[in-house]
This record gives sequence, structure tokens and C-alpha cells, in this order.
Amino acid sequence: MDTMMNAVNIEQVIPYYKWDLISSDPDDNKFADCALNAGADFIVSNDKHFNILKEINFPKINVVDINTFKKIISGL
Repeated sequence: MDTMMNAVNIEQVIPYYKWDLISSDPDDNKFADCALNAGADFIVSNDKHFNILKEINFPKINVVDINTFKKIISGL
């Protein structure tokens, strides 16, 4: 844990509000909550439970699968 927390590209995010946007797998909500609190551009996941986020207008969390993410970063 110390190694991860000391990495230059890691930022600890503590969600102070739980949105509970993913009812089909509530354990996945921690990732959505962190993404919102961190101001993430998107969540990268092939987990079908995250697809519900594509249908929610507020709060908006963009979800991309790994293949789309590879295309995004290859264009950088």
C-alpha cells in the first residue's frame, strides 16, 4: 500500500457522498463514487454492471471498455 500511495501518478480519493448508482452490483459503486470525486474523465471497465452509468444523465460518468481505452491512449 505504501508503494502505491507514494507513486507520482496516484492520488488518494475519499468519496464523501455515496451515489449508489449501480444497483445490480452495489460493490461496484465505490468505483463510480471515486470517479466522481476525482473528476475522472471516464471509468475503464468491461464489467457489464457499469453500463447503467451510460444511461444516467446526472451525475454523468463516462464508461469505456478496454479496447476503446487503448484507442484513446494510442492517439495521445
